[in-house]
Amino acid sequence: MTPPLEGIRVVEVAMYGFVPSAGAVLADWGADVVKIEHAVTGDPQRGLRQTGTMKVEGDPNPNIEHANRGKRSLGLDMSAPEGKEILHDLIRRSDVFLTSFLPASRRKLGIDVDDVRAVNPEIVYARGSALGPRGEEAEKGGYDMTAFWARAATAASITPPGVEGMVPPPGPAYGDTISGTNLAGGVAAALLRRERTGEAQVVDVSLLGSGLWAMGHGIGLSLHLGKALEAPETGAHGSPTNPLTGLYRTADGRYLAFVMMQPARFWADVCRHIERPELADDPRFATAELIAENTPAAVETLREILATRTLGEWTERFATLAGPWAPVQDSLQVGDDAQIRDNEYLVRAGELELVANPVQFDVTAPRLRPAPEFAAQTEEILMELGLDWARIIALKTAGAVT
Repeated sequence: MTPPLEGIRVVEVAMYGFVPSAGAVLADWGADVVKIEHAVTGDPQRGLRQTGTMKVEGDPNPNIEHANRGKRSLGLDMSAPEGKEILHDLIRRSDVFLTSFLPASRRKLGIDVDDVRAVNPEIVYARGSALGPRGEEAEKGGYDMTAFWARAATAASITPPGVEGMVPPPGPAYGDTISGTNLAGGVAAALLRRERTGEAQVVDVSLLGSGLWAMGHGIGLSLHLGKALEAPETGAHGSPTNPLTGLYRTADGRYLAFVMMQPARFWADVCRHIERPELADDPRFATAELIAENTPAAVETLREILATRTLGEWTERFATLAGPWAPVQDSLQVGDDAQIRDNEYLVRAGELELVANPVQFDVTAPRLRPAPEFAAQTEEILMELGLDWARIIALKTAGAVT
């Protein structure tokens, strides 16, 4: 299968997780993504070895691989005249310019929209920001913890009452990765627009906007009803009127989640699967209204029953359960999930297994390649631009490239 973006060339001037993850998705989709890195230090993300309790010794380093797989790396001093000339050569032959740099840095380096469009009027200019391209705070930076998680309402919405502070993001680059996928989708739409009309657009995605979109349903309710979402208390079942929507603990200390929005429809089937068919005929649970009225009693009964077997035993038993349910899995347990494996949502990229971006074409997982070592393709890229070895050596000696 030919990847949908094969033949598309992308220049990426970005650091850390957000915008580079957009470049990774575009690379997954077949684009040739050239990652411009600082000629001396490279992407600062390369130095990230520990996140929370997770520490990586040596290479490969998933902290850099996740958002940079499939790219080519060029070490370049964009502030030097020789480096600027090389950057312009790349821009002339590219379809997309992708950046995370703040407005002041873009102006200083001459890589803002007008600067890039002066070199290539037909290029799609895509930028990721913390807080959006307009307003008093447009010049400010930020991270997914600040703009996506805290400011866009997720943290407050999932922090239970009485808990001091806020519940932190569940993992590194959580909001970055979601926002990067949004940006990649915007780039793809802009490329289609350019193909059909010849118009090259500017694409903007922010961490704040992506965080709001992720919370869009709940925020819509809040604005309509004039009240903020409230997180359930720790240990609470979930729904006060539906015993088949909530968490249940199993004998091995794991959890399973029921999400059956029509309890009357699924109640009898659940009763059969837990080997308590008499509960299907219990008058307390005869109708949706009675189930809602007697939810506390139903929850208590289900808790007692579901605590008698392990999650593995319930998983086997619930294979034929009609209603939606799922095991609650951690970031290691997902690697043993047969459904995840069957759909190739985890794909090998060199020595590592990485999560593939969620879009598949023709029921085929993307072919992942590992992230490049710092400046690993500098000579290759410069030779594609027509430079000979004498010129490349001169540029290296001058410090314009690495």
